[in-house]
Amino acid sequence: MSSSAAKRDRFLSLWPSIQTTLLEHLKSHNMPQTAIDWYSQNLAYNTPGGKLNRGLSIPDTVAVLYGRELTDEEYEKAGILGWCVELLQAYFLVADDVMDTSITRRGQECWYRREGVGMIAINDSFMLEAAIYHLLKVHFKKESYYVDLLELFLETTFQTEMGQLIDLITADEVHVDLDKFSLEKHSKIVIYKTAFYSFYLPVALALRFAHIPDSYVSPSTGKTIEPYKTSLAILLPLGEYFQVQDDFLDATAPPEVLGKIGTDIIDNKCSWCINIALQRVSPAQRKVLDEHYGKKPSGGESEQKVQAIYEEIGLKGIYEAYEKDVVRKLQSMIETEVPEEAKGVQGVLRRELFSLFMGKIVGRSK
Repeated sequence: MSSSAAKRDRFLSLWPSIQTTLLEHLKSHNMPQTAIDWYSQNLAYNTPGGKLNRGLSIPDTVAVLYGRELTDEEYEKAGILGWCVELLQAYFLVADDVMDTSITRRGQECWYRREGVGMIAINDSFMLEAAIYHLLKVHFKKESYYVDLLELFLETTFQTEMGQLIDLITADEVHVDLDKFSLEKHSKIVIYKTAFYSFYLPVALALRFAHIPDSYVSPSTGKTIEPYKTSLAILLPLGEYFQVQDDFLDATAPPEVLGKIGTDIIDNKCSWCINIALQRVSPAQRKVLDEHYGKKPSGGESEQKVQAIYEEIGLKGIYEAYEKDVVRKLQSMIETEVPEEAKGVQGVLRRELFSLFMGKIVGRSK
């Protein structure tokens, strides 16, 4: 078994007890068995799937900060925090699939499309979010950083919802208007909708868990380091790169590789791909985009015509050049902003932390 598979299995081993804790909470309120069974299916169908990178990154990050393997007790607690992030992800995805009328997610039918679910999925998404705060109360209420955890989840949720709002009002599926799009607007959407919760949140949670202070003097350089601000400065552009990568894969990767059917074109999404195309197309090509972008069905003539324009402008080569440049800039930022501290020094930010995230993203195919 590979190291990554073993890490995933260890993380997944925590899930049954977490699900039990949440179901016991419903039982304590004398909820009918039908409601308990429904919530159980909601949790099981929507939470443990996917790559689990956000959740896995918390125990991994804490281990980097500690400079050693975690004890079983430390791992369990950091892992629970990781599952809270996965519940947040599940909440966003269930709601997002309803808003986008998506078809598949993580290689399976979207939850709202399951027989008998429909718009109940909206309430189901709320219950996935509520689970986070119950778990935090059960496992972290006595910790000095409990309020910090609450504030991180609440603020990040609000930031993500702001990003979703900009996305929805920009990418109106009924009234397609490509003049609303721009790379600047795309950047704002992806930083708020993706980067805060997918990149900054797991690291900030791990820093709080490891009792890293808001600022400290670097033992190696004597400079004042502000680890949360530094992490934000690195992780937001890293998250933006991740979403650009996601946009590119949505438009180009086969569904069997991607794990879902790409819908950015037919959903009139303000994606990186369409914004790059708008900067480069001829008047004739722009006319094709105006006529066919945001038109259903999936795999239909309109989608194929947009994909053909992407090929004509050389989108793949443009993306590869972008990726090479952004990776170079991020690596330079990490080396400049995060001092290389000696092994054994505690309570400091570590370069390896950011290398960990970079390694999971650079060159991915799904």
